[in-house]
Amino acid sequence: MRICVYGAGAIGGNFAARLSAAGNDVSVVARGAHLEAIRSRGLTLLTGDRKIVAEVRASDRPADLGPQDVVISTLKASSLADLAANITPLLGPGTPVVFAQNGIPWWYGQGLAKGRRAAPDLSRLDPGGALARTVGFDRTLGGVITTSNHVVEPGVVHNISPERNVLWVGEADDRQTPRIEQLRAALVAAGISSPATTDIRYDIWHKLMANLTGSTLCLILGQPTTIQKTPMINRLARRAHAEALAVAAAHGVVLDDAPETRYGPKRVYPDHRPSILQDYELGRPMEVEAIVRAPVAFARSAGVDTPTLDAIESICVSLAEAKGLYSSE
Repeated sequence: MRICVYGAGAIGGNFAARLSAAGNDVSVVARGAHLEAIRSRGLTLLTGDRKIVAEVRASDRPADLGPQDVVISTLKASSLADLAANITPLLGPGTPVVFAQNGIPWWYGQGLAKGRRAAPDLSRLDPGGALARTVGFDRTLGGVITTSNHVVEPGVVHNISPERNVLWVGEADDRQTPRIEQLRAALVAAGISSPATTDIRYDIWHKLMANLTGSTLCLILGQPTTIQKTPMINRLARRAHAEALAVAAAHGVVLDDAPETRYGPKRVYPDHRPSILQDYELGRPMEVEAIVRAPVAFARSAGVDTPTLDAIESICVSLAEAKGLYSSE
């Protein structure tokens, strides 16, 4: 397959290298020193005791790469305006685009199953409707990622979780289509687990729980995930988690993910600084809208009382706005 990974940083670099090593024609959209290193030395992935050096086509101009069989966007929600402005040259007549991101995706309200409550206004996730115009809902596939990686140096990605690299993919209306089956097969052949799912929104909310109820507390406290095991913060995380479960259930997504399991005594907390905290510390645009504000909007639209999440939202927005990394206007 001709596959373009749009945003070949830590996660995108991992997936691009694996897909290339499996024999796919892979190209990447990257920038800066990372792009120059990939062009000159290839894309290197370190995973367990393996070293993969992938020769991929790389550019910061999608027009250089041409139409693809599939585009996998690993951009953060806060960076999707760049994709909307530049993706058109990558799109052939039937090219699907996988939006693999944290939080509530811009397309969430489309293709909802009958009986599920309508989504709230999510227009802030797609300002001006740019993604709806350039990509469109017919091309859009949902994606949820579980993997841990970081860029060691330009052009070199270290996969910290060699046994845990997962990309769930699904149609917005959860149909089991040939393009989904083909993509899953390509991912699995590349060593990327892609379990079949009949409800991509379940997977979205399940991943969101960790960011909404745990990563946000790390942001507020300026601490790694180990802070979540301290008794007072653990109680706060459990309250936030219980509220978030009620919000998801009100919108037809009943998660098997009790607070006692998510934040229980058996959980191992890695010494990891979540991406939303890293963005704050490094002065990068933050995914406040997708991870925090949109889920709280779901609560309000369903009439679910969420005092803990409301407080988390207020503090996260205030922190991000004070550094100019997010605007609520």
